[in-house]
Amino acid sequence: MTEWSTPHLKVILIGNSGVGKSSFMSRFVHHRFTNLYRATIGVDFLTKEITIDKRSVILQIWDTAGTERFHSLGTTLYRGAHCCLLVFDVTSSVSFDALDVWKKEFLVQACPSDPSAFPFIVLGNKIDLDYREVSSSKAQQWCSEIGAEYFECSAKEDICVDTTFHSAARAALHS
Repeated sequence: MTEWSTPHLKVILIGNSGVGKSSFMSRFVHHRFTNLYRATIGVDFLTKEITIDKRSVILQIWDTAGTERFHSLGTTLYRGAHCCLLVFDVTSSVSFDALDVWKKEFLVQACPSDPSAFPFIVLGNKIDLDYREVSSSKAQQWCSEIGAEYFECSAKEDICVDTTFHSAARAALHS
């Protein structure tokens, strides 16, 4: 079997249901946003070729369901991941507080060779909304504690979407 000439990087989106994982992925790959909410059943998967530091890579983006009944799929989906995006909604402290559990569950189920060095990127979505329950400083502090990059984004307004995925690809390449 031959190697792919273009590196394929597996990036996983995880977080509570309704935080905007599917919208974020769709905005990045298809440059579209819809207000119609459709819960992910199990997993969605899209690919996109991008250039990172003058090098072409193919991102395999896995959008996982945020509901409890699909957590058993984690082991199969998380294995072989190169980077994990922990997604929360800045208008929901519950979704932010759940990130620690999501991170721990990911590490248990993905079994990376070096869990302490595995790249996580935290994404605070829905910054286009006027109301906030999670401050930038609180999220930034938690990210500093776990050694993760933090981005505040809006899938709806296309704020920081490309930047976040490019950072994930860069982290995946260097992991």
